[in-house]
Amino acid sequence: MNKRNVLFLCTGNSARSILAEALLTHLGGRECRAFSAGNHPTGEISPQALEELRIRDFPTSRWRSKSWDEFLGDDAPSFSHIITLCGNAEQACPVFPGAAERLHWGQADPATGEASIGDTFDALECLIHDLLANFRET
Repeated sequence: MNKRNVLFLCTGNSARSILAEALLTHLGGRECRAFSAGNHPTGEISPQALEELRIRDFPTSRWRSKSWDEFLGDDAPSFSHIITLCGNAEQACPVFPGAAERLHWGQADPATGEASIGDTFDALECLIHDLLANFRET
């Protein structure tokens, strides 16, 4: 199996996409490299997202809120999958060179109180388990 680069996108890159990046990094092991970004990044991680990661024994120091522009240059990694986590990111998503597949996993935004951070984490964990199972089948 080839190692896959996966980019998670949402508007602020402060909660949903950070959780997805952390989960895939943890669960994907040597199979995947996870990245996250936003079209209007807040520049900081949601305190609720950081606390959820701490509670679940995930590292917190390696994540940062960043623009998806970082992944559009010639030196950017090539992605096997681009996964949008909100409608705004899905509608505004640019074309990433080399991206083979785009998926949309619409999730309410816990950073604005639309969803609980724990429920969002659990939903993303299920989706990532499904994604990894799919990777193993192909």
